[in-house]
Amino acid sequence: MASDTKKNLLDSAERAARQRGYDGFSYADLAADVGIRKASIHHHFASKADLAVALMRRYYTDLEAACAEIDSNHPTGAARLNALIARYHEALDGGQSLCLCVSFSTGTDNLSAATIAEMTRFRTMMLGWITRAFLQGQKDGTIRGVVDPTAEARAALPLLEGAQLAARVAQDPQKFEAALGLLTARCAP
Repeated sequence: MASDTKKNLLDSAERAARQRGYDGFSYADLAADVGIRKASIHHHFASKADLAVALMRRYYTDLEAACAEIDSNHPTGAARLNALIARYHEALDGGQSLCLCVSFSTGTDNLSAATIAEMTRFRTMMLGWITRAFLQGQKDGTIRGVVDPTAEARAALPLLEGAQLAARVAQDPQKFEAALGLLTARCAP
């Protein structure tokens, strides 16, 4: 039961954080959503900072597994990159949400050093994966114009994140697609 409660708290906190940011929800919100007393949350997460670290660690694990699945299901660099773009697009939930790391990045003043470290670890993992996708696309010719896969990844990740922000602000997923148009046009079908 306790593990179910912890998972439900993490699920509720992630939904809230992705829609309203780190500062946009409280333990009272989570308690009401999960159906427990606010004081009971402290049994699982002593502080909101501890909760944020747990969220980022789980998010890291989830995205690492998703990237491994993309690698298994998509042999070309372009197909891998397009699958990642589709995942970021899906995370928008019609313009109502952001990926967790992007959402946390919109207001870092109240984030703990440990949470920021987890965000940095997440972005490092994603940069490595995106670099490998560009390298594969360079090797198999499915992503046009790749000269430096590492530099491409350093540009692509902020582009994905910024495109999410633009679409979220406008509550229009088409803004995401428009922002990524030049990148996706470089990928062979």
